[in-house]
Amino acid sequence: MKKWIGDAMESLMGSRMPHMQVLTTEYLSPEIKRIRFSGAISAMNFEPGHAVAIRVSDTEYRNYTPSYSDTTAGLVDIIFHLHGHGPGSDLANRLQTGDSLRISMPRGWKHYDPTVRNQVVFGDETSLGLASILFPLFRANGHRFQFLLELEECNRDVPARLGLENVSIFPKSQAFRDEEQIRALSLLRDPDWRGTHYLLTGNVTSVRTFRNVLREQRHTVRSQGYWLEGKMGL
Repeated sequence: MKKWIGDAMESLMGSRMPHMQVLTTEYLSPEIKRIRFSGAISAMNFEPGHAVAIRVSDTEYRNYTPSYSDTTAGLVDIIFHLHGHGPGSDLANRLQTGDSLRISMPRGWKHYDPTVRNQVVFGDETSLGLASILFPLFRANGHRFQFLLELEECNRDVPARLGLENVSIFPKSQAFRDEEQIRALSLLRDPDWRGTHYLLTGNVTSVRTFRNVLREQRHTVRSQGYWLEGKMGL
């Protein structure tokens, strides 16, 4: 995208792409930063798992899933993965209290089905915002739920810092790149977890492999890869 197109889009969108000011920042680990923004978002509808677009450079946008929102108070929290080699990561690392940027209207697929009792969410660092916004819904609505997260060692304490429960953490090795290792998961062999809704996010390669196993076992699956090695801007 050329710079003038981005400038024109922001000008035309107006209130549909409001300015947001950074209220607070917090490093949950060296690679995970949570930022609270404040702005005029009363017209926005934040469905669980929907993403907002943020302009991260003159020519690029990236999508982020809010981990918390309060449209009445005008508050939005976003959890950023600072992986160190991209414009989104660089921008998030630079943001400080008082800085401002624009966010788009939330949009995306329906990720949460309140009618299904058993819910499993799979992902990685890029899925922490989704996990954070789904967790209180799971608890409030009496779901049986589990989070399966593949995380770098330096980030393994972040789910606990976020207050998440029922979390199983896996190292970023080959666990979710190998169908046999996935089939060996106790969750998939437990009859009490039949009829589970699986939501797969994060690394595209892991998502595809996990999805293949779940589909052969006739589970209900919704998947959305957030990133892929060697591909910018997924």
